[in-house]
Amino acid sequence: MKMKKFINDPSNLTQELLEGLALSNQDIIELTEGTRLIVNKKLKDADRVTIVTLGGTGHEPAISGFVGEGMVDISVPGDIFAAPGPQQCFEAIKMADKGKGVLFVVLNHAGDMLTANLTMKMVKKAGLNVIKVVTQDDVANAPRENADDRRGLVGCVPLYKIAGAAAAEGKSLEEVAEIAQKFADNMATIAVAAKGATHPSTGGVIAELDDDDMEIGMGQHGEGGGGRMPLKTADETAQIMLEALLKDLDIKSGEKLLLIINGTGATTLMEQLIVFRKCYNYLKEKEIEVVANVVGELLTVQEQAGFQMMIARMDDELIHYWNQPCRTPYFKK
Repeated sequence: MKMKKFINDPSNLTQELLEGLALSNQDIIELTEGTRLIVNKKLKDADRVTIVTLGGTGHEPAISGFVGEGMVDISVPGDIFAAPGPQQCFEAIKMADKGKGVLFVVLNHAGDMLTANLTMKMVKKAGLNVIKVVTQDDVANAPRENADDRRGLVGCVPLYKIAGAAAAEGKSLEEVAEIAQKFADNMATIAVAAKGATHPSTGGVIAELDDDDMEIGMGQHGEGGGGRMPLKTADETAQIMLEALLKDLDIKSGEKLLLIINGTGATTLMEQLIVFRKCYNYLKEKEIEVVANVVGELLTVQEQAGFQMMIARMDDELIHYWNQPCRTPYFKK
C-alpha cells in the first residue's frame, strides 16, 4: 500500500496542520508559540471549571478540532499518533486553571496514560486542583470488568461535550468530574476496518487487510481486534456491532441512547448514513429510543476505510448537557 498524501516535509506535519487549524478558525481558537497548545480564545474570560485534554495528531478533527466554547479549553497535541510530553500538559493545566479547578480528560492509550500519570504527579506537587477522567470505551479488546485495558476511541468527543456543558453551568470540579465519569461508565464503542491506512510521517502501513476482508474491533492505530472476516453488507455489519454494544452495556427496552457513527477516513457519508439507518431501525424494533446522534467524521485514522459505532446510555441530566450550545471548529450546537 503506497502512501499518497498532499503533504510537505513529514517532519513539519504536526506544526503545519495545527497552524492550518488555527488560521482557519481564528475566531474560536489560537495556537500558542513554543508550547504548541490549541487554546479556546474565550478561556481568558472563563470563571469556571476548565477542561484540558491530550493526544497524538493524525486523527483530525480529533482532538484539537473540539476546542472552543462549551467543550475543551486547551488541547495538548503530540506528533502524529504520539502522546505529548508531561511538561507540555503541565503548562496547559497551569494556563487553563482559573481558580475553579481543571478536568483532565485522557484517552486510554499507553503513551497518553504515561504522560497523564506523570502530569498528575507534577500538578499535585504544584498544589493545583485537577481531576483526571479516562475514556476507555472500546469493547473489542477487553471485557467491561477489565475496563483499564480498554482503549479510548470516539467516546471522548461526546464526553467533552457533556463535561463542557456542565462546566459552563457553573458546576464544581467534583460535580463536573462525576458527570463526566457517569457518561464514561455508560458508553461503549466498537470499530470496523475494511482497508488499512498509511502513517503520514513514515509512509508505513497501518494494518493490512485483504481486499475481501474486514476486521471488527480494530484499534485506531491498527491494533488487531480479532474479528477478521469476509466483508459483509452494511446491515449485517451494523447489526453485529450494535448487538455487541447493547450486550456490553446491558441496554433494555425503554432506555434512551446517544448513537454515533464515526467515519474513520475513507468511508463515505453515504455508507455511514446507511449504517445509521440500520441501527436506528433495529433499536426502534427493540423499543430503545435514539435521543441524540451524530453521523460523520469526528476521530479519523488517516485514509482507513471503516467506522466506529458508539452508544451511550442517556438520562435526563445527560440529555440536558448534550443539548446545550457549544462552538468549536468541528462541532457546534
